[in-house]
Amino acid sequence: MAQFIKIYPENPNEAAILNVVQVLKAGGLIIYPTDTVYGLGCDITHSKALERVAKIKGIKLEKANFSFICHDLSNLSDYVKQIDTSTFKILKRSLPGPYTFILPGNNNLPKEFKKKKTVGIRIPDNAIILEIVKQLGNPIVSTSIYDEDEVLEYSTDPELIFEKWQNLVDVVIDGGYGDNQPSTIIDLSESEPVVVREGKGDISII
Repeated sequence: MAQFIKIYPENPNEAAILNVVQVLKAGGLIIYPTDTVYGLGCDITHSKALERVAKIKGIKLEKANFSFICHDLSNLSDYVKQIDTSTFKILKRSLPGPYTFILPGNNNLPKEFKKKKTVGIRIPDNAIILEIVKQLGNPIVSTSIYDEDEVLEYSTDPELIFEKWQNLVDVVIDGGYGDNQPSTIIDLSESEPVVVREGKGDISII
């Protein structure tokens, strides 16, 4: 059964953060708050954990469009090809924030994602997950958790999330109520920006 850990976004508890990081390093799966909906994630360097996430989502890992949660823009060059100044300005203006940016991937992507030409990058405006990723030392793979209830597409109540997911993941973080609007997805991998999905983030930034 998963651990249910309360962490306050205004002042994330260091011991609790390090506990979550240890779970991730051991190949565990976590559910965590962002600035939009709650997410499901694992360490991108842990193959078995990636397989578990794909299995939960009911997809083949090589076909999965998971995004990476980075701590800040300095992580980008690890996984993304060199980007031009105008693209960088869009990223700088809007991150941290409720956006997922699709960017051209480079040769350093984990082997599970080597066939992909692009990678989704997310830097949420949420101190809990940013601190976890910072302490982990590399991004986590991320995917939203959907709620089958059609009225509420995403789960927002951490206690209800825990009830539903406690036997599928290793940690559920209670960071307060989540939003029920996903991130805005913007494809910056070609010459012109393309809005793939309009969500919480304002599209006028592009």
